[in-house]
Amino acid sequence: MNRRLMIVSVVIGVLAIMALVIGGCGVSQKNGNAQGKSKSSTPASTPAAKGSSPTAAQIGPDGKPVKTLADFPDGQDGANVEAVIKTDKGDIVLTFFPDVAPVTVASFIHLARTGFYNGTTFHRVVPGFVIQGGDPKSKDPNATDVGTGGPGYYLPPEFSSRQHLTGTLAMARSSSPTSGGSQFYICLAPQPSLDGQYTVFGQVASGMDVVNKITQGDVMRSVTIQPKTQ
Repeated sequence: MNRRLMIVSVVIGVLAIMALVIGGCGVSQKNGNAQGKSKSSTPASTPAAKGSSPTAAQIGPDGKPVKTLADFPDGQDGANVEAVIKTDKGDIVLTFFPDVAPVTVASFIHLARTGFYNGTTFHRVVPGFVIQGGDPKSKDPNATDVGTGGPGYYLPPEFSSRQHLTGTLAMARSSSPTSGGSQFYICLAPQPSLDGQYTVFGQVASGMDVVNKITQGDVMRSVTIQPKTQ
C-alpha cells in the first residue's frame, strides 16, 4: 500500500513539473511573437502606402509631411527620362533608378519640371568626396543658413543595395532617415561607407568631367527633364 502511494505521489509530481514547463514555454512563445510583430509592423525604411494621407508615422523631424509616390503624378516616368543640369562649366546628364527609389526619383523630376532647382548652387564641395546642391536658400547670395533648406516636405528613406560609386546621385539628409527633401549629392569617387545609409536614386550618364570641375558656389542655371537619349 505504501509503495502504491509512493508511486502515485511520484507520478503526480512529474505531471505537475511537466505542466509548469509546458505553461512556461507557451508564455515565452507568445511574448516572442508579440515582440516580433511589433518590430516588423512598421519597418523604418518602408515607403508609405501609395495614396495614403499623412499620419503620425509619416511626419518628418520638424512636423513637415513625408510624401508618397501619389504626391508626384508628374514625376513617375523616371525610367524613360533624364535630367540635364546646365552650369557655366558644362552640362551634367543624370539618369534615374526608379526601381529602388520611386518616390525620391518622382520628387526630383517634379521639382525640376517646376523650376525649383533653377538658380540654386552647389553649396558644398568636398574634394575626393562629393558635390552637394539643391538648397533653395542658395539662390539668395546673402543667406547665412545655406544647407538647411528644402521643398517644404520630406521623403521616405529608400535605402537599397545600390552602391556609392563615382558619379552616384543620392539624396542628402540629416541624422533622421526621413529628412531628405531637395538637396542631393554626386560622388566624386566611390564612397562605400555611405552604402545603405542614404537613398541612391541615379547616376551621372555624361558630364563627369564637369562634375569634377565644380567648385563651391557654382550655379545650376537650369535643371530640365528630357526623354532619355542614352
